[in-house]
Amino acid sequence: MCPASLPCALTEALLTREPGGPAPSSSFMFSEALERGIHCSRLGYVQPAFRPPPRRRRLHPRTRRCFRVGSGVGSAPAGPEPRQRRRKPAGRRAQLSCTMGQKKQRALDAKRHQSPPDRTQTPSPKELHLGPPATLGPTRSIYFSSPEGRPARLGSAFFDQPAVSLAQAFLGQILVRRLDDGTELRGRIVETEAYLGPEDEAAHSRGGRQTPRNRGMFMKPGTLYVYLIYGMYFCMNVSSQGDGACVLLRALEPLGGLEAMRQLRHALRKGAAGRALKDRELCNGPSKLCQALAIDRSFDQRDLARDESVWLEQGPPAPSEPAVVAAARVGIGQAGEWAQKPLRFYVRGSPWVSVVDRAAERDTQAGARACSHKDF
Repeated sequence: MCPASLPCALTEALLTREPGGPAPSSSFMFSEALERGIHCSRLGYVQPAFRPPPRRRRLHPRTRRCFRVGSGVGSAPAGPEPRQRRRKPAGRRAQLSCTMGQKKQRALDAKRHQSPPDRTQTPSPKELHLGPPATLGPTRSIYFSSPEGRPARLGSAFFDQPAVSLAQAFLGQILVRRLDDGTELRGRIVETEAYLGPEDEAAHSRGGRQTPRNRGMFMKPGTLYVYLIYGMYFCMNVSSQGDGACVLLRALEPLGGLEAMRQLRHALRKGAAGRALKDRELCNGPSKLCQALAIDRSFDQRDLARDESVWLEQGPPAPSEPAVVAAARVGIGQAGEWAQKPLRFYVRGSPWVSVVDRAAERDTQAGARACSHKDF
């Protein structure tokens, strides 16, 4: 019914009432109007239109299907029973779990073997529990600055000590020279000489004089001082603690790259070019050492602790402490009393030493016996 016909509907409701009955109330007239489909907002009252209650729906707990809840019952309609999964016995489940774990472990091992060995891989969080727990190793000494997996490279702190103690500490360490083509030449230091600075009459820094030639002697410990003698040979020194103090490297025991050393010596030798050099003749002298390692003036004032072409590595531990001989230095006859001071150190019995001093060896042996008797 249209809302415009409301007065007619009310009139009809008044006429159809029983004779003598009471007048219809407003609520009665509204109920009559609602039964006839009339919206009451035209009468000035705000009353919402009739809406049926929403249908309640639920999910079946087993079939997970949506169904409509009945009036006050709330039970799900009968449907086909879901198929139950058969549970495997506990022993079978444990066996399958172990098998799957072994397969994952084999796949991870195969993946590790396929990757390049020189590339460092970071394990994923799932792989962390597969390997053994990592243990913390001993703290690395400040003397060493090389990465793990390579022989320890001696750092700046190693060279920061007096010349005499540094000359003795050099014995047994490995001097490494990397050529331009990547070839590495290695040799164990077996002989050194200490020069104490301005007070030493045999040192180039005697009297405290500084020149462009000897500037490396006054630089930080570990700096190379390479100079030319006789106009054709080079000698290599390493600065130590104290201004003007350094250590001369006199002889090496060749360990690696012997053929390359032999070729370099052959190319720079003066005279007797046709004779093949023996191994003990490659580095048994300060100038021979520089020839065998291709050391020239361009290495002057380089930092032995940081240079990429020449450096020092820690030597392997010896089964017993080598006997060190303290003898007079070689080739400094004009230095007065300093020429006789025992500031040359070498490993006793080494065939690669440049000059053997038998008298100094006897004195060293006698002093060792006296010390042993004092201990008893």
